[in-house]
Amino acid sequence: MKTQIKFVYLASKAALLSGAFIAMAAASVSAQNNQAPAYEGKVGKTLADSKEWWPAPVTAPKGAPNVIWILLDDVGFGATSAFGGIINTPTYDSLANNGLRYTNFHTAAICAPTRAALLTGRNHHYVHMGGFAHTILSAGFPGYDGRIPADKGTIAEILRENGYNTFAVGKYGLTPDEDATDAGPFDRWPSGKGFDHFFGFLGSQTDQYKPDLVEDNAHVKPDGRHLSEQITDKAISYIARQQKAAPDKPFFLYYAPGATHAPHQVAREWSDQYKGKFDGGWDVFREKVFAEQKRKGIIPANAVLPPRNPGIKAWNTLSADEKKLYARFMEVYAGYLTYTDHETERLISYLKQSNQLDNTLIFVVIGDNGASKEGSQNGDIDRSILANGGSEEETIKYNLSKIDDIGTPKGTEVNYPLGWAQAANTPFKYWKQDANSEGGTRNPLIVFYPKGIKDKGGIRTQYSHVNDLLPTTLEYLGIKAPEYIKGIKQDTLQGTSLVYSFADAAAPTRHNLQYYYIFGSRSIYKDGWKAEALHHTTFFNTSRNPADTVRDFNKDKWELYNLDKDFNERNDLAAKYPEKLKELQALFDEQAQKNNIYPFIDWDDVFKQRIHKKTGVAQADQKSMINTTPKGK
Repeated sequence: MKTQIKFVYLASKAALLSGAFIAMAAASVSAQNNQAPAYEGKVGKTLADSKEWWPAPVTAPKGAPNVIWILLDDVGFGATSAFGGIINTPTYDSLANNGLRYTNFHTAAICAPTRAALLTGRNHHYVHMGGFAHTILSAGFPGYDGRIPADKGTIAEILRENGYNTFAVGKYGLTPDEDATDAGPFDRWPSGKGFDHFFGFLGSQTDQYKPDLVEDNAHVKPDGRHLSEQITDKAISYIARQQKAAPDKPFFLYYAPGATHAPHQVAREWSDQYKGKFDGGWDVFREKVFAEQKRKGIIPANAVLPPRNPGIKAWNTLSADEKKLYARFMEVYAGYLTYTDHETERLISYLKQSNQLDNTLIFVVIGDNGASKEGSQNGDIDRSILANGGSEEETIKYNLSKIDDIGTPKGTEVNYPLGWAQAANTPFKYWKQDANSEGGTRNPLIVFYPKGIKDKGGIRTQYSHVNDLLPTTLEYLGIKAPEYIKGIKQDTLQGTSLVYSFADAAAPTRHNLQYYYIFGSRSIYKDGWKAEALHHTTFFNTSRNPADTVRDFNKDKWELYNLDKDFNERNDLAAKYPEKLKELQALFDEQAQKNNIYPFIDWDDVFKQRIHKKTGVAQADQKSMINTTPKGK
């Protein structure tokens, strides 16, 4: 009876329309809402007086481009040659020279929050990823439980419902530890978030030669090759199989290598290319990169290089042993980044050889945050940073004894010293985790699409954020954000499409408001102004000053910058414009309430086990997690 009433209602409302138009409209609404379409056949008592009906399969528009999102890890703004760095990245250079360079693009300052914002088009706390999905790094609050809600769907879910195949390889980092076994549940694995196939690791860090490897919904045994080579092979195989079966069907690929997150592991043929090239040290590196960034127009011509971060020694004050050790750390890091570029080139070459590159829209985010400060003052080789409580002298002696392990499979925790992290972040201050600073949140973005990008090699300075990529992709493809996914009504997006800037370098910025918060450090951006507070904790105190470990949120010093005139935060205007600072602080509080940032949680809360106190988890187990999990930040 209900079906008959619905048919009569549709017929009366559309009496003047053709039947074909009604069917097309119904199919469109159904695809958008992801609801079962009303049956349009006829069911009689016999086949003779019945009429079959099949809903039209969902297909992408004819000629729709393939889409690839490439997300690197822990790179830093000034590392790659594509953005003025010394480290050779010819593939990223080529994509940028034939596409667009976005120099005012931002991430969340640490990996899982950035990835959650990227994949959902929403703020990281808003999708419950204010911290991580790891057991000791999540908390039982809406902004921190590490479980992305179903009403905040991913780009993969949206594109799959619009006729795309969807693949992901490399680092995922958004599956709760409790779910990451072969028993599942799998709704928070990549397969449960819209990806047809996944090959990579679910956590935040893994050994590149002995990875904690997953394919689809099961752990698999790695084959001993470097993980970057394996994920590239798998990405190519996914595309090749799909194109053989359905050559006109577009695909979406999320290509997220573990590089250049620790451990820095790469064959000597790559690291040895840089022998002796960093003997001049991090101060010389910064000056060279800064000059090249000016020459390329990546930074303003009148920019000034900030001083070294607090706690970083001048290179010329180091001992000969320190210089030898620290230079080797950077040689390996540089080789690792160049090798990552090479693996990306293999993917790009396959697309070119198979005549797919010209119709592939590619976004390259060079780092999910700024360069890592987790290597400490002296670098790390095979000891968890939190377990390494030795003196500086002892750490240097230990690292020198194992200098030949840097970059090899034996170097299971390799990460460079802080001086190189700031150098890789040229022209900014501070590092990964520091959500207050552009050095923590500002990363290069490349947009490449031969059919659509006309201003080859153009630079774009519009303020933008990682949550912008989803709405940008949808707008360019002509796909509306769905009202429903799998029958679940979807929440609104928070990112801003960048399509308006593709053809217009001078277009005014449309992303005008953005908050940042990572374990205490925080900031708020509004219309060119930025208020920020660096929060000090016992853990990750990089200044060498014990007084900086006071962790009272109310005592954090707020600073104020006009980024339109001072892009790398050199001139604190808090004393000059106290009313502007108060205005932005109030705005931060408003955003904090809207986006689930409260309660404030910092690193001391994490490592002193004040959060995630689940019933039944023994204290010994908690301590064991602390010794292993933090390396995956």
